[in-house]
Amino acid sequence: MLPERIVEVLREMGADIVALQEVLNADAGRRQDCQARYIAEELGFHYSFGENRRVDGGGYGNLILSRFPLVLQRNYDLSRRGREERGCLRADVVLPHGAVMHVYNAHLGTSFRERCHQGRKLVRSDILKGADMRGPRILLGDFNEWLPGLASRLLAEHFGCADIRTHLGRRRTYPGPLPFLHLDHIYFDDALQIERARLHRSRKALLASDHLPIVADFSFRPQH
Repeated sequence: MLPERIVEVLREMGADIVALQEVLNADAGRRQDCQARYIAEELGFHYSFGENRRVDGGGYGNLILSRFPLVLQRNYDLSRRGREERGCLRADVVLPHGAVMHVYNAHLGTSFRERCHQGRKLVRSDILKGADMRGPRILLGDFNEWLPGLASRLLAEHFGCADIRTHLGRRRTYPGPLPFLHLDHIYFDDALQIERARLHRSRKALLASDHLPIVADFSFRPQH
């Protein structure tokens, strides 16, 4: 991806918290080559980068950007032997009213068995239910599951609510120009509720990525 285009699209969207996959951090001389830092600096955001493997001499993985401060960052290995390295990045965001929200950015594999392994690891380990959890969780990213499978079912059961596909007028996000697959999802705790969700479709967005970005507005439920 070209980081300059990504910055332009994120400015169009105006989101407070962003999750990107397939980000390359290479120290090759140009400021844009370290994509995570470049995008964050251009937006004036805090950021956390989770390296999953090395590509062209740089780190390659997931990125969380936040308008609000980050107090904890962890990267979890979801790799399965014989397949491309994958991971799930966690960043704890301090919201303006002082609450902490745990944001997870995952990029699952392209094979069925691989995703089964990764779904089980997400819900059965301490990744999503650590002892240090103090607030609601949001898990989002590219799950590479174009048909409902084990990973989707486990995550929906674990979070107690389905992903946001039912809130979108169009739920297919890939490929951008003529989407026919629903690969990108958001799962969240019942302490949160969706106010609005949409697919961001613009000329810049179609040039910047082969996925259509999902934009969702959340609020806390009254009891929380």
